[in-house]
Amino acid sequence: MQLTRFIITGSFLLGIGCHAVSPTTQLDNVAPASIVTISQEEQVTIHAGQIAKDNGDYDEAMKMFKEVLQQNPVATDALVGIGDICLIKKEWTKAEPVFARAVKLEPRNFEAQFGHGVSLQMLKKYIDAVRAYHRALTINPEDVGANTNIATTYLQMGRPQSALVFAERAVELDGAVAPAQITLAATYQLLQRPQDALNAYIAASEVMDDPSPQLMRNIIYLLTQEKRYQEVVNTTEQLVQLDPTTDTFEQLGWAEFRLGDYQSSLEAYRTAIDYDEQNWRALNGVGVNELNRWLLDEKADIESFQAARIVFRKSLSINPDQPRVITLVLRYGL
Repeated sequence: MQLTRFIITGSFLLGIGCHAVSPTTQLDNVAPASIVTISQEEQVTIHAGQIAKDNGDYDEAMKMFKEVLQQNPVATDALVGIGDICLIKKEWTKAEPVFARAVKLEPRNFEAQFGHGVSLQMLKKYIDAVRAYHRALTINPEDVGANTNIATTYLQMGRPQSALVFAERAVELDGAVAPAQITLAATYQLLQRPQDALNAYIAASEVMDDPSPQLMRNIIYLLTQEKRYQEVVNTTEQLVQLDPTTDTFEQLGWAEFRLGDYQSSLEAYRTAIDYDEQNWRALNGVGVNELNRWLLDEKADIESFQAARIVFRKSLSINPDQPRVITLVLRYGL
């Protein structure tokens, strides 16, 4: 059965965003659920509905599940199928009561408990979501999705220490699952363990075909904290290929300046301005590089001096509240 397996929420992942991954999960060694009698004909219809759902034919799947429920109101798998479709469509308020009914009918049904947890989490009912995920993990403690999602819920509640054991467990179960690695990285970051967070983010990027720009920004942020500037440059050069924006070129300019590659820094800052002429930070970057060139040339390069004056003044016209830039302008007569 397919279901939204992993939830990553931007509020604690520094803007990574919300990802939904839906692999098929096999449940082994699960305690038996409550007995719900389903006829062979109903089981065939449910199976057909699941196939239709997995193929994206949600209307036809919904029709089949409802048909079963008309004949058998306690057919838990049909309820779970309807709940799954509601989750896929992000109809959280519709999904929650459907899963609530399913878990009431069959408390030992893992997919029902898990789906209930997802819907509650997306409705920001975090305490109830944690309880639902705990019930799901009682049934199948080795499910990566349930361990990951309960960790993300604890992070949303501001409890990274509570999240840690589940985030680490998810990665122990399957380190090749990127959302699990990202959740563990976020947990470490909130626990002020930057090196561990960096390792987990890098592990996530290595198992993703196309790492997201935000994931790469998180890596760059932590590399910067660790003062690993060459790696900052290398990663940012990859980022500008994926996400060529004013912000990414500005970041590249900053990193190259820290390495002492002033010409490359100047070019990156200028490219950032090409993308957005109102980017006052990039204007400042150009100004600092031009001023630096003038100073290194023993104040003989008047062209660089004039260029610094122009960009600093333009920056201040966009954002006048820059005491450091004002100090530079006054100190050097710009």
